[in-house]
Amino acid sequence: MAGRLEGKVAVITGATSGMALAGARLFVEEGAHVFITGRRQDALDEAVKLIGRNVTGVQADSTDLDDLDRLFETVRQEKGAIDVLWASSGGGEQGTLGAITEEHFDAAFSLNARGTLFTVQKALPLFNDGGSILLTGSNASLRGFPDWSVYAASKAVLPAYARVWVSELRDRGIRVNVLTPGQVATPMMLDVMDADQKAAFESLIPRREMGRPEEIASVALFLASDDSSYVNGLELVADGGATVI
Repeated sequence: MAGRLEGKVAVITGATSGMALAGARLFVEEGAHVFITGRRQDALDEAVKLIGRNVTGVQADSTDLDDLDRLFETVRQEKGAIDVLWASSGGGEQGTLGAITEEHFDAAFSLNARGTLFTVQKALPLFNDGGSILLTGSNASLRGFPDWSVYAASKAVLPAYARVWVSELRDRGIRVNVLTPGQVATPMMLDVMDADQKAAFESLIPRREMGRPEEIASVALFLASDDSSYVNGLELVADGGATVI
């Protein structure tokens, strides 16, 4: 039985750990050849080894436009076209109003807003008509979590991008959706949380348990595949219901 991404070419940025790495593994299982990026070569090599087959690792920082050019030139040379782009590179730090610095602001918007935009723009010349673009949002942009205003704002631009890009890309049949996870037990998250912080996060979730990277990967597969052929311009929130209670 053919996989849901059989014969497709996918690019996933920031895929050396967590949700995007789980997505890369699932996309390969479903028949895709996946290009993944990461800033650290050692982590990238480890991710490629873990995925095991049908994967190409390209060291790249999504804030560096030359790196993005090199990424898509590698894709062009090896596969010639793209069917799926998951712009997943992102991050941010806490900052309380009154103590926010220019460096804090610039770092968040450079990666989450600027990096995402130029990742998509530079991918477009290689995109097959009828393809799928996914952007990784955050439910921090949907609730008023103290100390996270800059990060939340830098993620809040992504649904606006998607709405406009749906209109601009409709003649090519390229869909654009935002996958917005909530609290997910990624290695990065678990490394910075103590037991009390983890309990506080889980208290926000109806099932009282954080999400798993594999659960977000399954949603990404849905948005990447033809299963979601009639889903376009959506912000799909996968946070266990944390934003509705």
